[in-house]
Amino acid sequence: MSREREKGGPSTRAVHGGERDTRARVTDSLTTPIVQTAAFWFRDTQEVIAYQEGRHPSFEYGRYGNPTTRAVETKLCGLEAGEDCVVSASGMNSVTTMLLALVPQNGHVVTTHDCYRRTRQFMQTVLPKMGVRCTVIDPADLAALERAVAEGANLFFSESPTNPYLRVVDVRAVAERCRPRGTIVVIDSTLATPVNQQALPLGADLVLHSVTKYLAGHNDVLAGALVGREALIRPIRELHGVLGGVIDPHAAYLVLRGMKTLVLRVARANENAGAIARYLEQHDKIERVHYPGLPSHRDHAVALRQMRGFGGMVSFEVRGGLDGASKLIDALRIPYIAPSMGGVESLIEQPTIISYWDKTPEERAQLGIRDNLVRYSCGIEDTDDLIRDLEQALERV
Repeated sequence: MSREREKGGPSTRAVHGGERDTRARVTDSLTTPIVQTAAFWFRDTQEVIAYQEGRHPSFEYGRYGNPTTRAVETKLCGLEAGEDCVVSASGMNSVTTMLLALVPQNGHVVTTHDCYRRTRQFMQTVLPKMGVRCTVIDPADLAALERAVAEGANLFFSESPTNPYLRVVDVRAVAERCRPRGTIVVIDSTLATPVNQQALPLGADLVLHSVTKYLAGHNDVLAGALVGREALIRPIRELHGVLGGVIDPHAAYLVLRGMKTLVLRVARANENAGAIARYLEQHDKIERVHYPGLPSHRDHAVALRQMRGFGGMVSFEVRGGLDGASKLIDALRIPYIAPSMGGVESLIEQPTIISYWDKTPEERAQLGIRDNLVRYSCGIEDTDDLIRDLEQALERV
């Protein structure tokens, strides 16, 4: 895998990484083939024994690996500068398997309050059944992190940027506080992608991706991935083989195809989101814009230090509360009203309605979810078209 990381820049690695060597063992096909098999056969008993003793390479069974899936893992190692990678059936499968593999019984995890709701739900409702407690802190509260680490926290987990307010965690500062105590640092870089941010060189131990989003990039596949130190990936892969949340080879092929254009798509999404953020910040019907590329964003200075681009998502608050936000969304013509992000199509949603409608207003407020909040995930459409669409929609608010 070290050779893969040496083969050029990020776009070159996104196109070629992980595929040439894997493909040569299977066929001379230009594209990596879909190895659609549930099991792998052996020529004789001695070959089985050689496999068991580590002298013969084989995946043995589809739950333990697949050549198409391995190509995805190798490509991601190159993009994130990681030692090893394990890909699974979804981002949530990756995060839950990782937590179960690395956090001991009666352990302690630390996360940030601006967090994907299903991750927080697992930490606060499932892990306690194992005696694991969860401390929730502000993404910038390093003093609170130090206290938790001093109390023996086993693992720190945060998105960066976070969802939906796009807070940016100072990964280097977090790692400096966690490393002396052996606290594992895991950064969910789904919104950043390895194009905009590489958390491993900043000091993180593992990087998580909901591959469904920007890496696959076409809203047509579910997948997740963890990249990082081989010593940490190994127990995760072993538990992954037990739990069985494997990605289908055809889905792995779609991920490979999507990642070839990752750098190009992220560059356009960055451009679109930056233009929309600047436009909305000047509009009198918008109360506040959350985008790390804006000087007004709380974590702008951190983003400048550790990010190469500020991402394709913009969150903003519309005057007029829940009804004002709904009017804006319903008047837009280009983005689809849908969850998720990172595809070629722009998507838009009100977190209150699409993710937190089962909560009371008081519960939403406690979680920091405002009823007038809108999350806009930019696709690769023409920037001018997206701005004009916002202009006509805002006239109706």
